[in-house]
Amino acid sequence: MQFGIFTIADITPDPTTGRVPTEKQRLDQIVRMGRLAEEVGLDVFAIGEHHNPPFVTSSPTTTLATIGAQTTNIILSTATTLITTNDPVKIAEDYAMLQHLTDGRVDLVMGRGNTGPVYPWFGQDIRRGVELAVENYALLHELWRNDVVDWQGQFRTPLQQFTSTPRPLDGVPPFVWHGSIRSPQIAEQAAYYGDGFLHNNIFWPISHTKQMVQLYRERYEHYGHGKAHQAIVGLGGQAFMRPNSQDAVNEFRPFFDNAPVYGGGPSLEDFTAQTPLTVGSPEQVVERYLSMADHVGDYQRQMFLMDHAGLPEKTVMEQIELLGTTVVPVLREEFAKRRPADVPDAPTHAARVKAAAEARGAEFDSSYRFETGDNWTGLTAEARRAEAERGRLND
Repeated sequence: MQFGIFTIADITPDPTTGRVPTEKQRLDQIVRMGRLAEEVGLDVFAIGEHHNPPFVTSSPTTTLATIGAQTTNIILSTATTLITTNDPVKIAEDYAMLQHLTDGRVDLVMGRGNTGPVYPWFGQDIRRGVELAVENYALLHELWRNDVVDWQGQFRTPLQQFTSTPRPLDGVPPFVWHGSIRSPQIAEQAAYYGDGFLHNNIFWPISHTKQMVQLYRERYEHYGHGKAHQAIVGLGGQAFMRPNSQDAVNEFRPFFDNAPVYGGGPSLEDFTAQTPLTVGSPEQVVERYLSMADHVGDYQRQMFLMDHAGLPEKTVMEQIELLGTTVVPVLREEFAKRRPADVPDAPTHAARVKAAAEARGAEFDSSYRFETGDNWTGLTAEARRAEAERGRLND
């Protein structure tokens, strides 16, 4: 099972000091978080995508590439890649390039986002959000699996004999999780392709999470990818820890009460009772998260949000270290004990390359393939040669 942290890179005032970090300070902090996540043994570091204040996550690939250059093992992921407002061609190019630069340590969570105004900013209509998600991902899926693509859809100009570059590393595209908290159509999409489904349930009761994951599992089996309990599932989470649980509550309360995402809503006690947010001792976090599989079945990835609500960097780093050194080792061991033998491990690039080689009966030929689409003229090299040969015969 994979464990990691994600950030939405919000710039939120610290309610105890009034301090507000600059954009550069926040971005530098995120890079340090990524390095520390690897140092303490976490498997995944993920960053969201937003294009509006108070967030500084408009270019996840840039940030992940920076972290990738300073780490060696940790998987670099998005917490959301906006499949609705990004051009699928650009996604195909950017994340294949990130694959090459990080030796395959890349995957994505596709999502529609939760900020309505972003759609017109990028020339799209939020009322077509689900249709955009379905069509754009269909194109992205094809761009990563076919060297030459002809395409025509509703939402972008047609493609003729198009090759996205670079091609996916080792012939295996980045693994895709489809993220949704409320749209059954996205769970259906994940199941149709046999991709992962990540329910970032940080604001939702476990009863809702259970329903969404169950739908995905049932449809995954329906499409013939495996048994329902073998579907690839990820969950979100939040925690704040101190050795003494009451110290954790007292320290976190002002951040909870004043944060834009919480303030004015349920009390801290009500919120922790109704959502995965756990404020207390490391032992309480372990106990809470071990129970998740009782509701959704054995799953492959658990992500935690640790740097929200204006928490100062020192505190965030302490939380990441506690998570990696105290909580995750226990969760990893206990989840492994209960996991049935036929439930697959979390996807990695190396494992998927091996499976692809076994399926094709040979290693992937990584030599550069010039006989691909010609994005200058719209003709393949083979077609140009045939045209030249016809001209020679006619002379």
